Amino acid sequence: MAYIEWTDSLSVGVKKFDEQHKILISIINELHQSLSEGRTNDVMSKILEKLLDYTIEHFAEEEKYFIKYDYPETTDHKEKHTKLIDEVVHLKNKLDEGDITISYETMSFLQNWLVEHVLQADMKYKNFFHSKKVD
Repeated sequence: MAYIEWTDSLSVGVKKFDEQHKILISIINELHQSLSEGRTNDVMSKILEKLLDYTIEHFAEEEKYFIKYDYPETTDHKEKHTKLIDEVVHLKNKLDEGDITISYETMSFLQNWLVEHVLQADMKYKNFFHSKKVD
C-alpha cells in the first residue's frame, strides 16, 4: 500500500496540476519505500533531490497560470511556494551534511506538506480556474 494515496478529494480541477500532484505523491511514496527498505542516506538524498526539482518545476507551472489568468491570490500563493521550497531545501541540506536521517517523522512532514498545501492553498484556485474554463 502506498504511503499517500491519490483520491478525488485532492483534485484541483486542472488536469495538468492534478497529474503533477500525482507525480509528487509518487516521489514521496518512493522515498517512503526507500526508508522502509533501509536504503542509505545517499539513495534517499537523490530521491529528495528529485522531489525538490519536481516541486520547483510544478510551482513554476502553477505560477505561470496565476499570471496568465490574473489569479488574485498570486502573491500569497507564491509566498507559500517559496516557504515550502525553503523547508525542503533545508531538509535536504541537513540530510546531505549528515545532521539528520530520513525518518518516519520526516515522511510525516512531507506528507503533511504536500496534502495540506493541495487541500488548503491549491483548492483556493479550483473555482477560479474553473470560472476561466481552465481544465
